[in-house]
Amino acid sequence: QVQIVESGGGLVQPGGSLRLSCAASGFTFSTYAMSWYRQAPGKERVLVATITTSGGSTNYAGSVMGRFTISRDDAKNTVYLQMNSLKPEDTAVYYCNAYRLWHDYWGQGTRVTVSS
Repeated sequence: QVQIVESGGGLVQPGGSLRLSCAASGFTFSTYAMSWYRQAPGKERVLVATITTSGGSTNYAGSVMGRFTISRDDAKNTVYLQMNSLKPEDTAVYYCNAYRLWHDYWGQGTRVTVSS
């Protein structure tokens, strides 16, 4: 049974930091590209960051470039999103995604609120 569970969200002040975690099970984690998406209130879900298998390469949305870092630990079946210099516009529900051809899995999301 595939499970993807995000954690680490919460309320943080502008300029603060959070680290999101995504723990996966039920599939061969190391063979999947992993991504973080986010969905702000009233908006569509958008891609934030992606890391390929073995951490070979990473890609970021322009709005988070230089502030967010995606990483993975295949031994722990976990992907992380380190978020620094947070802004109010980063407020959203953050979702973890695992993708391989013909397979696409999602978590339930973790809420991040950036507010003073």
